[in-house]
Amino acid sequence: MRARKAFTMIELIFVIVILGVLAAVAMPRIAASRDDARASSLAQNIMSGAGEVAAYATSKGDIVNDLTEMSNGYKTLVDTGDAVNDTTNKKVTVSFGAVSDCITVQITASGGLDTLSIAKGASGDEKCDRLQGLIDTHDYPMVLKGIHVVF
Repeated sequence: MRARKAFTMIELIFVIVILGVLAAVAMPRIAASRDDARASSLAQNIMSGAGEVAAYATSKGDIVNDLTEMSNGYKTLVDTGDAVNDTTNKKVTVSFGAVSDCITVQITASGGLDTLSIAKGASGDEKCDRLQGLIDTHDYPMVLKGIHVVF
């Protein structure tokens, strides 16, 4: 009688079951990593956009109602559907997770001063909370144009 060199059906089933268990454990971690990367990308666009708006206001000595004209970061957010541009109110509202107003970037005029502010919106959604944790608002509101701006 000849000996066969092959796996038995039971051995193959065990390998498939083990691979299935490993995949079930790894999938939530992969999804969380993807959400973290997306939140980091959004935070980078929001913060770099604020810097771009400040640089635009400094170099031009003026601002426009459309934040996407002053910032490629905000233009990217709007073009990808991650934010809504409101030219009437000079603001960009970023949605993430289940929250449509997770982060709001707005320019307001008061007393001859144009001020850029970054506000954290509603919370309670895990994804939005993660994004809000990545946004550093300690330098905001920031005066862009007016008597307090020194060139």
